Amino acid sequence: MIAPILTIASILAGFILVFYVFFPLGRGAVYVASTPEKTLLLVKLSRVVPGERAADLGSGDGRVVIALAQSGAEAHGFEVNPVLVLIAKRNIRRAGMQHMAFIHWKSFWRADLSRFDVLTVFQGSFIMKRLEAKVRKELAPGARVVSDYWGFPTMEPEGLHDTVVCYRIP
Repeated sequence: MIAPILTIASILAGFILVFYVFFPLGRGAVYVASTPEKTLLLVKLSRVVPGERAADLGSGDGRVVIALAQSGAEAHGFEVNPVLVLIAKRNIRRAGMQHMAFIHWKSFWRADLSRFDVLTVFQGSFIMKRLEAKVRKELAPGARVVSDYWGFPTMEPEGLHDTVVCYRIP
């Protein structure tokens, strides 16, 4: 009786390690869901307004993308984990935001970010230098970046609230 339970537990643990830890580590951060309070804070600090285009880099289950869309933005999420992409698309449908929220199964490293007014980010410290170079190169002056927990190494923050750092592209 214990052998089948151990087999199922091993398969489940392997699935979790592959899709939630090892798979994303080479491309960014592991998946950590934002709390509802943190999601609202990210959107509030982004100062997104209707008609703007926003992107969440490493969008996980889509909760930040949905919140950005509910604030009136055309919101896009970039996610490399195919399981999370499916979950995010389901969550967008359930929220009724298919016309405003979009998830792309794509690394944000390969995405052209120049069309976005606002970016939200929760990545690991080890990529923030490279990400800073990318956003400085691609985003238009005045674009905003809201990063939870990790800041850019050389860009001067516009504000800091709890663990969220706000930037404006010069």
